[in-house]
Amino acid sequence: MFDAETTALLRAVLNEVCQNVSPYETGARAHVASMILEAARRGETSAEDLKRAGRTALSAAPTMWR
Repeated sequence: MFDAETTALLRAVLNEVCQNVSPYETGARAHVASMILEAARRGETSAEDLKRAGRTALSAAPTMWR
C-alpha cells in the first residue's frame, strides 16, 4: 500500500496523462493506471517517472477506435 501523499500523486498523474482520453475508454484508463502503479511499485515515485510510464502505457493502451 502507498501512503496518502503517494496515492494523491498517482491519481494526479493518471488524470493528467488521461486528460484527453474519454471517460468511457475504461480499458485504456485501466491499462495506464496499472502501468503507473507498476512503476511506483518498482520505486519510480517521482512525478516525471510516473508520467513517463503513463504516457508509454497510453501509447500501447487497448482502445476500441484503432
